[in-house]
Amino acid sequence: MDALEALADRLREQLIRRAAAGEGGDLHSRIRALVDVEAALLDVSARERLVELVAERSFGLGPLEPLLRDSSVDEVMVNGPGAVWVERRGRLEATGVRFEGVAELRHAIERILAPLGRRVDEAEPLCDARLPDGSRVNVVIAPLALDGPVLTIRRFRRRGLAPDELVEIGTWTPPLRDVLERAIGARCNVLVSGGTGSGKTTTLNALSSFIADGERVVTIEDAAELRLQQPHVVRLEARPAGVEGRGEVTIRRLVKNALRMRPDRIVVGEVRGAEALDMLQAMSSGHDGSLSTVHAGSAEEALRRVETLALMADVGLPHAAVREQVATAIDLVVHQSRMRDGSRKVVALSEVVRVASGPATRELYAVRDGRPVWRAALSDDLARRLAA
Repeated sequence: MDALEALADRLREQLIRRAAAGEGGDLHSRIRALVDVEAALLDVSARERLVELVAERSFGLGPLEPLLRDSSVDEVMVNGPGAVWVERRGRLEATGVRFEGVAELRHAIERILAPLGRRVDEAEPLCDARLPDGSRVNVVIAPLALDGPVLTIRRFRRRGLAPDELVEIGTWTPPLRDVLERAIGARCNVLVSGGTGSGKTTTLNALSSFIADGERVVTIEDAAELRLQQPHVVRLEARPAGVEGRGEVTIRRLVKNALRMRPDRIVVGEVRGAEALDMLQAMSSGHDGSLSTVHAGSAEEALRRVETLALMADVGLPHAAVREQVATAIDLVVHQSRMRDGSRKVVALSEVVRVASGPATRELYAVRDGRPVWRAALSDDLARRLAA
């Protein structure tokens, strides 16, 4: 800890004592006034830096504040009080940022969770939360985290990338963009698959931009990330249980409720549990044009995963019936991957077809050796829908 940081800690303690004594007013103003008195001999740039340090220690996230202000940082990963890692443009980078100890890191975690009515302790050492700007936060502490608290913050983009921007950066090709636009306009049910950090939500947000303005869209998410631009959008977000263990509202409950809200389209941010069955039933019972994402390594795996998740609903449906629903409900699977250079690309577009054993995928488009290839024409049925 250098002299400026040590002084910042002492000034923070003074602020706490003065607040306890009843001193009020704007905190930023009080910090600046205190710095001007206690550090009058420092030059202007040093005093400005000192104001930032005191503010970070008083109500910010400590040493993470500069990283969260950096628009190029997509994700912040704190592995205990040691080095902090970030993701920029799909690549991991070590930073010189670090916490002085477990106590400082726990203090930053508490500042995140307390305003949200959440907490972590030995009885509940895992927690998911969301910052006021929409960034997603995951916390793991002892006894599960062996080397100190683990804090992961996935940054939130205030404006999603538009389809043309995805074409420009190479995520989509122009012909693929045109097919996807026609598929959304034809009210095909589309599932976006891929691994963690592959850009599924970005693609889902871009696909939703093809929905006509006159439609009522209900979005359902675990943590609200989608930013639809249509004028008639209803946004629903799941709620975890509070500190008393009550008040949880699951994705599945929201999907069921959405069916009573007269939606033209239902957009589920990600299916990861029993809500898969309700989503399939919605897709195959008049709510055409629904969109969702799922974690999977390929389009074929995505269908198998949706089947497995639907069976978790524990309603006694035979496996064959669930497979039939998958074959009936989903029209297209868009598979996305993060490449070795950190870029995200749609690497496959597959049509879902029905075979004797249930649903299967028929690959229409793929990226092979870095080159996009159209491997098959649309089926007659899908071609008619897209041409209508």
